[in-house]
Amino acid sequence: VVLVESGGGLVQPGGSLRLSCAASGFTFSSYAMNWYRQAPGKERELVATIHRTAGITNYADSVKGRFTISRDNAKNTVYLQMNILKPEDTAVYYCNVIRLSRGYWGQGTQVTVSS
Repeated sequence: VVLVESGGGLVQPGGSLRLSCAASGFTFSSYAMNWYRQAPGKERELVATIHRTAGITNYADSVKGRFTISRDNAKNTVYLQMNILKPEDTAVYYCNVIRLSRGYWGQGTQVTVSS
């Protein structure tokens, strides 16, 4: 299993970013996919989940209405569209899949929200 995140960067408050996670090594369409984030000095937290059926999604309260998770099973890719970004969204964002009771992680992509 390999997960490769991209799309992070520096953005001003109120701005937008779209993260991508390219997956390989497993049957992507058969698994729910997750985005987590970890800010400095804080625990890693679950941000959003998209189930095998793309219409079913879940979000942390802190990002509801601002972030949208989506997937393209033809491209084995999961996305996180982040709008109205706030300084507290600054973190390393990780893609995650749980397969056969084991969690797999990408290397992460840094998102910094600052003026």
